[in-house]
Amino acid sequence: MSKNSRRKKRRQASRTAVRRQPGFDRSKLAIWQNRLAMSNREYGPEVEKMDDRERLYNGDTKLRPLIDADKAPGAGDMKATHVRNIIFENIESQISSSIPQPKVTPRRQKDEILADRIEHFLRNELDRLNFESMNDMSERTVLIQGGVGYRVAWDNTKRTHNTVGEANVGMIHPKQLAPQPGVFSSIDDMDWFIVKIPSTKGAVEREFGVNIYEESESEPGIRGVDGISQTEDAVTVYEGYEKAEGGGINKYVWVNDVELEDIENYQARHQPTCCGCGRVRPMPGQVILSSTRAPGNLLPDPMTGSLGGLLDNEQAAQDAAGQILAMRMAAEAATGKPHEGILPGMEVAADEPPQEVYDGGPCPWCGCEDFTDQEQEFEQVMLPITTATGIDIPGAAPGFDAAGNAVWKPTLIPFYKPDVYPVILQRSVSVYGQLLGNSDVDAIRDQQNTINRLEKKIIDRLLKAGSRVSLPNRADLRLDPTDGEAWYVDPAEKQCIDVYEFKGDLQYEIAYLQMVYEEARQILGITDAFQGRRDTTATSGAAKEFSAAQAAGRLESKRVMKNAAYARLFEIMFKFALAYSDEPRPVSYKDFKGENQYEEFSRYDFLEKDSSGQYYWNDQFLFSCDTSAPLASNREAMWQETRMNLQTGAFGDPSRTDTLILFWSKMELLHYPGAGQTKKFLEERLKQEQAQAQATAQEQPPAGSGIPAAPAGGGEMPQAMQGLPVG
Repeated sequence: MSKNSRRKKRRQASRTAVRRQPGFDRSKLAIWQNRLAMSNREYGPEVEKMDDRERLYNGDTKLRPLIDADKAPGAGDMKATHVRNIIFENIESQISSSIPQPKVTPRRQKDEILADRIEHFLRNELDRLNFESMNDMSERTVLIQGGVGYRVAWDNTKRTHNTVGEANVGMIHPKQLAPQPGVFSSIDDMDWFIVKIPSTKGAVEREFGVNIYEESESEPGIRGVDGISQTEDAVTVYEGYEKAEGGGINKYVWVNDVELEDIENYQARHQPTCCGCGRVRPMPGQVILSSTRAPGNLLPDPMTGSLGGLLDNEQAAQDAAGQILAMRMAAEAATGKPHEGILPGMEVAADEPPQEVYDGGPCPWCGCEDFTDQEQEFEQVMLPITTATGIDIPGAAPGFDAAGNAVWKPTLIPFYKPDVYPVILQRSVSVYGQLLGNSDVDAIRDQQNTINRLEKKIIDRLLKAGSRVSLPNRADLRLDPTDGEAWYVDPAEKQCIDVYEFKGDLQYEIAYLQMVYEEARQILGITDAFQGRRDTTATSGAAKEFSAAQAAGRLESKRVMKNAAYARLFEIMFKFALAYSDEPRPVSYKDFKGENQYEEFSRYDFLEKDSSGQYYWNDQFLFSCDTSAPLASNREAMWQETRMNLQTGAFGDPSRTDTLILFWSKMELLHYPGAGQTKKFLEERLKQEQAQAQATAQEQPPAGSGIPAAPAGGGEMPQAMQGLPVG
C-alpha cells in the first residue's frame, strides 16, 4: 500500500470515528425511525395529493366521472383526447422572476452602518448563490403544492485562498418534508422534523466517511412524480432536527439502518478532540512544532489558537509574546494592512525547534487514534483585533495558571450559536389547520375536469359530423366515386335517395366552456389585463392598468408570504455568517453616484462588551424585504421615470452638465445601454468647462482696481479710457 493510500485510509478512519463513534446508540436510531414512520402515516395522504397536483399541472388526460353513466360498471377509465390546460395557464400567469431584496433595520441608531453592511453582504450572497433557478422552481411549486421549503447549511468544504466555508441554500420540495404530526402553525413550533434528501452513495461517503454501498434507496418517489424507480447508486438520506432540552438544535442523520451523524447542539462550534491527551486535533497541513510534544501544560498553540504549546516560566511566556508580535508585524508588512485573527500557516524562524506538517491520522502529540467530538464554548483570540465599531479585543498575554506556572493566556470570547431550525417554509396562502398553504391546483381542479369533458364532447361531435346518403334497400346500388355511373330505379325508390348534412351545433358547449374558463380565472383572481391579453372592458390605458392592479391586489397575499419567507431566510443566512465566517468576507456595492464601493463583512464587528466586561454578539436587527425591488427590476419603467424626473427639473437645471451627469449616473445604475460611456464623456466636458471658467476668472482684473472688465467678446479698449495711467 502506498503512503498516500495509508494517509487516505487513516483520514477516513479518523473522520468516521468522529462522526460515527463505535458502539453508537441504536435506540436513538430506533427513535428517529419511529418518528419517520409516524410522520409518513399522517403526512402520506398529503403526499399522494402532491403527485396528483403535479400530474394535473403537466396536463393529465384522466377524466373523473361527472354523471351517473360515467360511474356505471364497465364504463372504464375515460381519457381526454384533447386537454386545454387552464391549470398550467393560470399558474404560469402568476410566476414572478423577481427575487426579494433584503432590507435590514437596526434597533439602535449606532448600528445603522452595520445594518447597511449586512444588506450589502446579503445582496452579494444572492448574486453568488443560484437564486435565479431556485426562484423559478419554487414559484411554481408554491402555487402547485401550496408551499415550498428552503434549507440553509454551512458548507465547510467550500474554501478559497483566504476563506473557509460558505453558506449554502437549497430548495426543499414539500414531498421531502416529514413534519411532526399535529403541528400546523410553522416548522419553528415543532419539537422535531425530518428532511428527506435524495443523494448518491459516493456523495455520502465523501461527506460522512461511511461506506453504504450495500444499502438501497428507500424512497425513490421523492425524486419525481411518476415512473421513478430505484437506482443502484441512489440512496435516501434522512436529516432529523430536534430542539434540545437545554437549548440548541440537535441533528441526526441516517440511511436505512446506518447512522451517519449524531451531533448534539450541532450549530455550536465542534472540534475533534484526542481521547488520550485531550488536545484539539490539528487541521491537515498545519505545522506542528516538535517542542510541543513534551509533557507539560496544555497551552494554546500560537500558530492556530488550539491547545498544544509549552511554556516553562514567565520569561518563556514573554518570548512567545515577542514571537507572535514579530509574526504579526511580518503579516502586516506583507499585506500592507493590520492583521486580524490567528496566523495559520506562518513560517517559523530558522532557529525555531524542528517542525513537521500534520497530514491526518493519529494524534501528533500522544499517538492516540481515537478522537471524540467536543463542543467549544469559547474562541481563543491570540492577536489583538479592532472592530469597525471601535471595540478593542486584546490578544493573548503572558500570565500564570492556578498552580503558579507561567502560561500564555488568550482572550476568550463566546462562539455565536444561531439556535434556529435551518429550514424555512414558504406558504402560498395560509389556511387554518394546514401546514402548507392553499393550492391553486386544488382550487380549479373541478373546472379543469369539466373543460376536459367538454373538449372531448366537442371533438366527438365534430368528427361525427359530415354528409350522409340514403338509398333504397337494394344490393345492386352502391356509392361509387366513378363519375357518371347509371342507376336504374323505380320512381318510388328514387324518393328514398337523398343527402343529409350533419354540422354538429356547438353553440351551447362553447358558451359553457367559456363560462367555466372564466370561473376558474375568477377563483384565482386573474384578469385579461393581468395576463397581458386583449381586455375589451378597459377603454383606456389607465383603465387597463387599474384592471391589472386589481388582479395584483387579490394576489397580494402570495407576495406577502414570499417576502416573509425571504426575510426569515435573510435572517438565518446572517446568523450563520455570524457564527461560522471566521475570516472577513469582501463585499461590493454601488453608491448613489453609481460607483463601485468595496468593504469587508467581519463577524467581529458585531462583537460588543457590556459594563461587566463580558463579550456578547449583537444580532438585534430586523429583517424584511425591500418593497421597491419589483419596481426597480422593471428597467423600462424606471428609465421612463428617470427621464421624467430630468424633464421636470427634479435633478436640477437640465441644461447644466452636472445635472446631466447625475441623470446618466442614475441611468447607469438602471443598466441603460451606453450610460457609462455617456457619463464619462460628460465628466470630461465638465472638467473642460471648469478649467475654462478658472482661466477666465484669472484674466479678470481684481475687484476695486478701477479697471473695468474686458468686454466678453474681446476687442480694443474704449476711446475714453485710452491714454489714462494704469494703477
